[in-house]
Amino acid sequence: MLVLLVIFIATAPVVMQGVTVDLPKAEAETMNEDQKTPIIATIDRAGQYFVSIDASSTKMPDLNAVGNFVAQELSKDPSRPVVVQGDAQVPYDAVIQLMNALKNSGVDSVGLVTDPL
Repeated sequence: MLVLLVIFIATAPVVMQGVTVDLPKAEAETMNEDQKTPIIATIDRAGQYFVSIDASSTKMPDLNAVGNFVAQELSKDPSRPVVVQGDAQVPYDAVIQLMNALKNSGVDSVGLVTDPL
């Protein structure tokens, strides 16, 4: 158990690296520790899109690019989870449009990233 804890502590900062957003706060379930590292689609305060795969974060020019990039990654591993990380200051519609672009690119299920209350 201690080894697993150390591994998760060491890898957690790597997963959240790259794009800084002020996440909304909500009570939510945490991801299972045995799940694969998720693909993170992010929209920041300025409305810019990013996709984070493992430790790397790539800026995307628009929603179509986000959808195509995520679809390409999912073709390599379809069981990988996809989550949306939207800044708390971003309009609700922008987050919904990002989720819609992911759904249109073939993502079956999209999770939302929040900070705990």
